[in-house]
Amino acid sequence: MKAVFGYILSVGIATTNFYAQTTNVEGSSYQFKKVVSLDATPVQSQGQTGTCWSFSATSFFESEIQRLGAKQPVVLSEMYVVRKAYEMKAEKFIRMDGKINFGEGGAFHDVPLVIEKFGIVPYEVYTGLKSSKSYNHGEMFEQLNLVMTDIVSRIGSTEGITDEWKRKFNQMLDFGIGKDVVSFEYNGKQYTPKSYAASLGLDMKNYVSLTSFTNHPVYSQCMLEIPDNWAWGSSYNVAMDDLVEVAVWALNNGFTIAWGADVSEKGFSFSNGLAIVPADPSMIEVNGKDDKRFNDAGAQRTSNAFFEPMKELNITQELRQAAYDNKTTTDDHGMHIVGLYKDQNGTRYFLVKNSWGTGNLPQGYLYVSENYFKYKTINIYLHKDGIPSGVKNKLKL
Repeated sequence: MKAVFGYILSVGIATTNFYAQTTNVEGSSYQFKKVVSLDATPVQSQGQTGTCWSFSATSFFESEIQRLGAKQPVVLSEMYVVRKAYEMKAEKFIRMDGKINFGEGGAFHDVPLVIEKFGIVPYEVYTGLKSSKSYNHGEMFEQLNLVMTDIVSRIGSTEGITDEWKRKFNQMLDFGIGKDVVSFEYNGKQYTPKSYAASLGLDMKNYVSLTSFTNHPVYSQCMLEIPDNWAWGSSYNVAMDDLVEVAVWALNNGFTIAWGADVSEKGFSFSNGLAIVPADPSMIEVNGKDDKRFNDAGAQRTSNAFFEPMKELNITQELRQAAYDNKTTTDDHGMHIVGLYKDQNGTRYFLVKNSWGTGNLPQGYLYVSENYFKYKTINIYLHKDGIPSGVKNKLKL
């Protein structure tokens, strides 16, 4: 049994159904009433890393495993996924002569990509923690990036590139995250990462990404045009209202959702447990700066809007697109939507599990207004059976 980030992980870990707080912050007049709240594993912290994509997508798959009928919930290793993704990123970076992004970030589809190619292991088998109690990949990434920079500088030389870089690269991963897993024993059984993945009952062909931008044809597949989409995964492009319909229908029918979004907005405040789009954004005061990796609560945001429901901006497809085009909507952070709530005025909010620890009143969660979701969603990722038939037919799924 291991104590990590303020909660206990064990073989028989229980999932949590969020209900403890019906408001967002102490002293707030917001009153949230549950429409639906689905099971999720305990909140973790990504620490000082840019690995939200792994924390959110593995949390999503943990909920999927339970939805599909697992007798006991499981907690998967986010850092095993991170390690294997780094290996694939490095190879692609070299093949593309260093002309693509090499960074800590990623996308939801990186997790099924790793699972299909390498498998997965439980958290207890591979925590990714070395001597400290929290994650910090700053120094490791600097070293990995130096190796990549050195390699691409040799491209075109007469001697070419040898496999020596792989040895150095893997040594750094061994030191920073932990040695690769070949086989392991878990709950009295012997596994490889691939055989353990097969035991979970997940079929990665059943999961899809949806987005909503007008620079691509609607109801067609497109590449998600964000720097961290190094694997060039595709999404289905739908109308904004369809995106909301899918999210609401999925939750009401027992499906959770991985959510990629811009969190640099004034109205996104983890410490206040709320994400909103006030009609008058000047009413929110921002002090300090957000972390460049968006791995903590960031700048302090203060406003009455976090304590009393205010009028929000009316979000249209055109307004959403304009923010994407002018880069005020960017791909910042991955989270996990696990519930749907309404405030006392009937406004809908998504209940979102974050990976910044449990330091706020909703214990690591926050309430995200429907307008914020409309405005700042980059993409959602879910089981295709979580998509209502009307949208499914438009997409020919």
